Amino acid sequence: MKRACIGVFVLLLLTVLSGCTHNSMGKATTSIEPQVLDRIQQKQELVVGTAGSMPPFNMKTKDGEIIGLDIDIAKYIAAGMGVRLKLETLPFDDLLRALETGKLDMVISGMTITPQRNLKFGFVGPYFISGKAFLTKKGKVASAQQVSELNSPDITLAALSGSTSQYFAEEAMPKAKLIKTKSYDQAIDMVLQNKVDALLADYPVCLVSTLRYPDQGLLSILTLFTYEPIGIAIPRNEPHLINWMGNFLDNLEESGTLDELKSSWFDDGSWLKKLP
Repeated sequence: MKRACIGVFVLLLLTVLSGCTHNSMGKATTSIEPQVLDRIQQKQELVVGTAGSMPPFNMKTKDGEIIGLDIDIAKYIAAGMGVRLKLETLPFDDLLRALETGKLDMVISGMTITPQRNLKFGFVGPYFISGKAFLTKKGKVASAQQVSELNSPDITLAALSGSTSQYFAEEAMPKAKLIKTKSYDQAIDMVLQNKVDALLADYPVCLVSTLRYPDQGLLSILTLFTYEPIGIAIPRNEPHLINWMGNFLDNLEESGTLDELKSSWFDDGSWLKKLP
C-alpha cells in the first residue's frame, strides 16, 4: 500500500514537472520584441525624433532640410552604429510620447534632463549646458534681474508647450499670463508682433533669434535663470543602449569633435542664411 502511494505521488510529480517544462518551453519559443539596439541593427536604420524648430539645435532650411547641432550628433551616432539615419519631426510636446510607443529609437531635440522625465525614460549626456532666458522687445523685461520682477498679471509670456520653460514659468511666475505654443517659430512671431511681452526659452534660442532678426529690436537677457543639462532621451530599460551611447558621447567629447560641432553652430552664423 505504501509503495502504491509512493508510485502515485511520483506519477503526479512527473505530470506537474511535465506541465512546467511545457510552459517553460512555450515561453522560450515565444517571439520576443527585440531590444532597441538590436532592432536598429536588424532594420539597419536609426529613427531619431526632433522638433525641427529649435535653432541652433534643430531647424528647417528654406529647402526643407533639417539641420543643427542635434542633427550633426544624430549623424555621428548613426555612422557609429553603421546604419542609415531617419529623422522624424514632431511637435516638441509629442516627442516623448512617440518614443514611449516605439515610433522613435531616441529623441535628440534640445531636451533638458529633468528628474520627472528621467523617471520614465533613459537619458544620456548632457552634451550641452543651457539655461533659461527671455527674448523680448521691451526694456522693462530685458532689464529684469529676477524672475519675480515679471511675476505680474500685466506680463504675458510665451513658452514652448511641454518644455521646461513652460513648467518654470508656471512655478516661478504664476501671476503672469502664459501662452503655450507648438513651436518656437510661433512664439518668436508673437514677440515680433507684440502679442506677448516675452518668450521664455533656452538662451541659445533667444540669442539666435536676435541674430536672425537684427532689425526687429529684439533683446535678450544675458543672465541665465536656470541650469539646463541637455541630453538624449531613449526608451527605459535599455542598459545596452545606454552603455553604448554613453561611451560614444564620451569619445565624441574627448576627441574634440563635440566642441567642433558646437563651434560650427554657435560661433559661425553663416547657416542663418539658409533659414526661411
